[in-house]
Amino acid sequence: MMKITRFIPTEDGGSKFLDIGIPIDNAATDAFGHLIHRSAVIPAQSTMLTEMPEGLNQNWHPASRRQFVVVLAGTIEVETSDGEKRRWSAGEFFLADDAGSRGHRTRTIGGPARVLFVHLPADMAIG
Repeated sequence: MMKITRFIPTEDGGSKFLDIGIPIDNAATDAFGHLIHRSAVIPAQSTMLTEMPEGLNQNWHPASRRQFVVVLAGTIEVETSDGEKRRWSAGEFFLADDAGSRGHRTRTIGGPARVLFVHLPADMAIG
């Protein structure tokens, strides 16, 4: 199981973090004898690379769509409407899934950040 953070809408129109697990129980041995664990295939509609400047401080906004957000460089912080804040740095990712809500706040920490957005189908079941 690979643990990730997802943020979702709440009944009052806000947002909150939810820790979920993505099964990685599809095991196979590679050509070099290593046992590799994989998830099921997760369909993606498109991807987008983004550079967020140092000092970025976005006020309340929902995710434009359901998407994995992979931090390639730098650190970003997300705050949900319940006041909780979490940070992700290079090599970490989360699932932004609060479309249709008041949303979340996003800011860069300590410099610019490079991010890969992986757009997912809205009806796909996750976690």
